[in-house]
Amino acid sequence: MTLKTSQGQTRYRAPRGTQDVLPAEQPSWQYIREQADALCREYGYQRIDTPVFEDLGLFVRSVGEATDIVEKEMYTFEDRGGNVLALRPEMTAPVMRAYLEHGMASLPQPVKLYYVANAFRYERPQAGRLRQFTQFGIEAVGESDPALDAEVVEMAWRLLHRLGLRWLVLKLNSIGDPVCRPHYLETLKAYYQPYAGAVCRDCQVRLERNPLRLLDCKQGACQPVIAGAPKITDDLCPACQEHFDLLRHYLAELGVPYALEPRLVRGLDYYTRTVFEIQPQEGGQQSTIVAGGRYDGLIEELGGRPTPGIGFAAGFERMIQALKAAGVPVPQPPGPAVFLAYQVTEEGALLAAKDLAIRLAARLRQSGVQAAMPYGDRSLRAQLRLANTLGAQYVWVIGQEELQAGAVQVRTMATGAVTHLPVDDALALLRHQSPAGATPPGSESTG
Repeated sequence: MTLKTSQGQTRYRAPRGTQDVLPAEQPSWQYIREQADALCREYGYQRIDTPVFEDLGLFVRSVGEATDIVEKEMYTFEDRGGNVLALRPEMTAPVMRAYLEHGMASLPQPVKLYYVANAFRYERPQAGRLRQFTQFGIEAVGESDPALDAEVVEMAWRLLHRLGLRWLVLKLNSIGDPVCRPHYLETLKAYYQPYAGAVCRDCQVRLERNPLRLLDCKQGACQPVIAGAPKITDDLCPACQEHFDLLRHYLAELGVPYALEPRLVRGLDYYTRTVFEIQPQEGGQQSTIVAGGRYDGLIEELGGRPTPGIGFAAGFERMIQALKAAGVPVPQPPGPAVFLAYQVTEEGALLAAKDLAIRLAARLRQSGVQAAMPYGDRSLRAQLRLANTLGAQYVWVIGQEELQAGAVQVRTMATGAVTHLPVDDALALLRHQSPAGATPPGSESTG
């Protein structure tokens, strides 16, 4: 996007619905990535990355032609070879395409995969909802045991709790399968017929093309109708009912609390049986942080053999929004262990002191120690202010006296203590105080 300045110059801005993640905001993103990676290691999930764009047909067949995503929200384009492609609006279909393409059905089942990826939807931007967004998600493919459903739900619950989020509600439902769902859809359509003129325009279309999505409408005018709609859990076939009962049993065994939400559905056509969402207790549906469910017919729809699967996705933007709202402190990166400053008065000595600072900084960094130094030949006072701003643990000052003696003046920033040490002694002191596992500096002298 562009705008004109008062001088008539063109300035560019990030496209609407996108954002720059600035350095000050990176710790939150890093914190979530680290916690998600650790969680996946504990449960045996392996990372997968897929292309940012796919054949358009992949999403039409998987997500559903009559969904809002396909009809309204996808970014599509034709490349120079005439192929019609789409920026991925979600990650499950690309992961299932990769599962089929690379013969993962021959691996021990279930195949457990996870991703951290950007996705794209042309939606109305609002808090926690962007047109380019980032998701952490998992997919467990090749097993229909409801114990696996419970594990996936537990992972989602544990992810948010290990991030430090509390006061959450887990909403759970079963939406049946191709055996029992058709009868429910006829019941739902019959219920909605008297209200056909009162619901929103989108729901009037859904009533004919995708009636289950009627329950997913966010328009206020449709909420009273949704509240009185028949419950799909009253229409489950024996197999789906048994699956749902066992899932609830296993969640009780795991100590995961949940609330039954019989009108919970997901916005994608491939879901079957288990669906769930996790929200802040006071947030409402628009603040859903994690959502997922089972998709037992998806791989078959994409040309593979019948293969069950289940997964969830969690939006980074929503998780960060929830962390801020809850006041959860996020670990901040440490400042440099050493800031190298220099001050001299004799002509020509400045260059030698700066040379020594450069060599020491390189030596520290090569040994795994975070080091910083000033540029532009600032005054010593300005250098010390910069060291304080950066959060340096120590400042090593090289003055004329230190330069001649091959020493540094070591200032401990936390206490203000100052001592003069030979370079090798300063390095040894730092090595002694380095955290376990850090690679200490070498012991060779630097003149």
